[in-house]
Amino acid sequence: MNGVMSNCSTSDTTPVHGCCGSNVAFDGASPAYRRALRAVIAINVLGFGVVAVGSWLANSAALAANTLDFAADAATYALSLWVIGKSVDVRSGAAFFKSASLALMALGILGLALWRALSGAAPEGTAISGLGLFGAAANLMAALLLVRFREGDANVRSVWLCTRNDLIQCLAVAATGVAVTVTGSRWPDLAVGVLLAAVFLRSAWQIAVQARDERRAALAEADFVTHSRRPAAPV
Repeated sequence: MNGVMSNCSTSDTTPVHGCCGSNVAFDGASPAYRRALRAVIAINVLGFGVVAVGSWLANSAALAANTLDFAADAATYALSLWVIGKSVDVRSGAAFFKSASLALMALGILGLALWRALSGAAPEGTAISGLGLFGAAANLMAALLLVRFREGDANVRSVWLCTRNDLIQCLAVAATGVAVTVTGSRWPDLAVGVLLAAVFLRSAWQIAVQARDERRAALAEADFVTHSRRPAAPV
């Protein structure tokens, strides 16, 4: 995931030559992307409300992970919308914040899975599958809105990665419900909770690495421009 952030924005999702003569990653500064992102935020708010109730009633670690994910996505996507058009420092800082949020959420899911392993009863498999499919449908809608914006700077890329991961996650949750129903055990639910936490940690790392690389590239470009404009010493 390579990309160079710049204050110069484009309306395309592919790298183009920027105002400073370097490749510029799409930073989200287009009306179409803003509209898509607003719609995706609304989808995640709705998903959070529905799955939160279902998670509580079904006593499921996998659904609890799904609930946290919907809430975190709605908040971080709103942050992504706010930073569009801002400076490199602001946008990369927002990406670092989203990375840290994903990591904290992963740790929370791991803690919940361990607590359920020690004290929880077997969850309701049918509810898990039904809500998993609901979440998959919601994230499929979001993915279709965002698929043409899947390449860009760390903030744009993080929105796509989270949405893609969420779709996979919800399908895994639906499959977990089937496994719980067949086995009558809580262990498939707990295992998927741990697996999803690992997926979140990997995404957090990817976002942080891209944000770091983009900030370094922007600083290097600014330093090059400064030195190139400096008058030559008299001979």
